[in-house]
Amino acid sequence: MNEQELLQIIDLGESSKVQFKERMPHLDSFANELIAFSNSGGGIIIFGVNDKTGELNGLSFGEIQQLNQNIVNTASQKVYPPVYLSTETVRVNEHQLVAVTVDEGLSKPYKDSNGTIYLKNGSDKRKVTSNDEIARLLGSKSLLADEMEVSGTSIKDVNEYLFSEYFKKEFGVSYKEKGLTFEQALSVKKVIRNGCLTVAGLLFFGNEPQSLRPAFTIKAVMFAGNDIGGSTYRSKPEDLKGPISELFRQGMMYVKSSIKYLQNDQGFNTTGIPEISITAMEEVLQNALIHRDYFKNAPVRLLIFDNRIEIISPGKLPNSLTVEEVKYGNPVTRNNQIALFASHTLPYSGLGSGIRRALINQPDLELENDVEGDQFIVRFMRKNSD
Repeated sequence: MNEQELLQIIDLGESSKVQFKERMPHLDSFANELIAFSNSGGGIIIFGVNDKTGELNGLSFGEIQQLNQNIVNTASQKVYPPVYLSTETVRVNEHQLVAVTVDEGLSKPYKDSNGTIYLKNGSDKRKVTSNDEIARLLGSKSLLADEMEVSGTSIKDVNEYLFSEYFKKEFGVSYKEKGLTFEQALSVKKVIRNGCLTVAGLLFFGNEPQSLRPAFTIKAVMFAGNDIGGSTYRSKPEDLKGPISELFRQGMMYVKSSIKYLQNDQGFNTTGIPEISITAMEEVLQNALIHRDYFKNAPVRLLIFDNRIEIISPGKLPNSLTVEEVKYGNPVTRNNQIALFASHTLPYSGLGSGIRRALINQPDLELENDVEGDQFIVRFMRKNSD
């Protein structure tokens, strides 16, 4: 955000999306502001502006450092569940201002330490006491995972090439041949909603998905040894980023470059047989990207140990689904829109047969539904080529 953009926001005054703070208030009070924005449509809090007059009163370097620390502590320790923010320091008319952007939350309802829920009410906030309102907040959490709007986005954040190629794959013709404008095509496919990208739209067709949802990555590590708590590693690239199709491609490349290829009875000039089933890994990795819980701000983890490979997806199995039921092809789709997009961009059938196919190709595959840790773990045991 540049000086002119911030000045324009300040000139319009406070609203349900904008709030001014001259300095950091009591941390409990600031937590309540974060809760209200997260439970509503998100917004921006600007520090260094008098909320009564709109006059600028910039912060010193030391104040900015302390402010940022207080912001992080409040968001992580006084809001339940924690919220994730972005901060930016902007110089306006020789004043240093700090803009805090709060996205609409993915894990509503957000509460304070006493369990109190707040919503925005114009430029102010109010407590939520009605059971109907609480039910609606809970409903948005359970029903709108991948169709929720990503605040602050617009049609400009869509990669037109990616979407156009997808549309042709699904319908056999371009959206123009269907008589649709670009915006109409995005709307009917639920890529945009109320002018904003949906979570599914961002993850498949966004220009830079992780600039808006930084946690939705693959975190890949190749450890030295077999302990996840180990401090040494053989390979630890930057988090894998991009749309879901690119995350899948990069993840498979990392696995293929990290595993061993066994000669067995093959000739010397052959590539060798991979120590794990590549087909099974493709099924497991794309399932992790498609069926993970996108209400959780956490990455998919791809962990390679000396004796095993683990794919860890945020979120336990949904709707009381068990590991045995998954093994026998009883699907419960957590993210319907993501699954639909995946059926035309990944080698994904959407028939609930992915884990069964993985088990056929890798019979010793281990599945763990970690309810306490709220995650799903798949383990590939590596073969000893020594």
